[in-house]
Amino acid sequence: MADPYSLLGVARGADEAAIKSAYRKLAKALHPDRNKDNPKAAEKFSEVTRAYDLLSDKDKRAQFDRGEIDADGNPTHPFGFGGGPGGGTYNRSGRAAPGGFEFGGEGADFGDIFENLFSGGRGRGGGGFGGFGGGRAAPPEKGASITYRLAVDFVDAATRAPQRITLADGKTIDLKLPAGVESGTQMRLPGKGQPGPGGAGDAIVTIEVKPHPFYTRDGDNVRLDLPVTLNEAVNGGKVKVPTVDGPVMLGVPAGARSGQTLRLKGKGFTRKDGTRGDQLVTLMIDVPGDDAALKAFVQDWSDPRDIRSQLGV
Repeated sequence: MADPYSLLGVARGADEAAIKSAYRKLAKALHPDRNKDNPKAAEKFSEVTRAYDLLSDKDKRAQFDRGEIDADGNPTHPFGFGGGPGGGTYNRSGRAAPGGFEFGGEGADFGDIFENLFSGGRGRGGGGFGGFGGGRAAPPEKGASITYRLAVDFVDAATRAPQRITLADGKTIDLKLPAGVESGTQMRLPGKGQPGPGGAGDAIVTIEVKPHPFYTRDGDNVRLDLPVTLNEAVNGGKVKVPTVDGPVMLGVPAGARSGQTLRLKGKGFTRKDGTRGDQLVTLMIDVPGDDAALKAFVQDWSDPRDIRSQLGV
């Protein structure tokens, strides 16, 4: 895999938010569902996802930045070469020996050196692969990840209702939506990916919150435009209001204005700290277009206020 920073188009010093933002933008453009006739886009999507998996893991990112692992997460020196600057091994005199081997000073016994090198490490400094630094073979790779997209109803996302997804092997699994869920949120299911020598990879589920006919999201809050009649606005009173948790009664103050916003606490989305946002209800006074009684009333009544003075007219 290419350099993960280059794949995501971010600088090496980019913070978590910049990396996440770059990945979301690329994942949306390259997702297989939007590129069914472009296999290269699907391949690029997998590379971008693997790059994000590495850089979003603080430990793996630090190892990559230090050169300890490559872009695929494999050790860069699986057989233990190196030891000093430039990968050389230093002898007792403090001089770097060619190729990383210690040939010692005057009187070095080359017989011992080659015996130790090819005898499986039975001589001095034995151990490992014929004396090559006692290195360890790279661990077997896990299977590839499988990506899924899960469309979630707006109300289900707000209330974190359990979701069921069918995996590539035909099995179903119930998911508990995380706090703070939003479109682009990813859930990792360990061991639910492709099989491999080092075990199965993971399933990566990307959440897409579907739009709602009358709710909209504003951060952790839910917004709703609520129609009210003229007499409800003038006289005030209790009106029934839908919320993501079910209908509730809302007190409309007497003399309410169109555009006035009222708040229902704790009826929004769940935040990452477990608390919930609110529902913001904006009153929209609905006046009938052809009502004889209303027309007769306003013919004998006028409002003396200069309600447009603040507009300079």
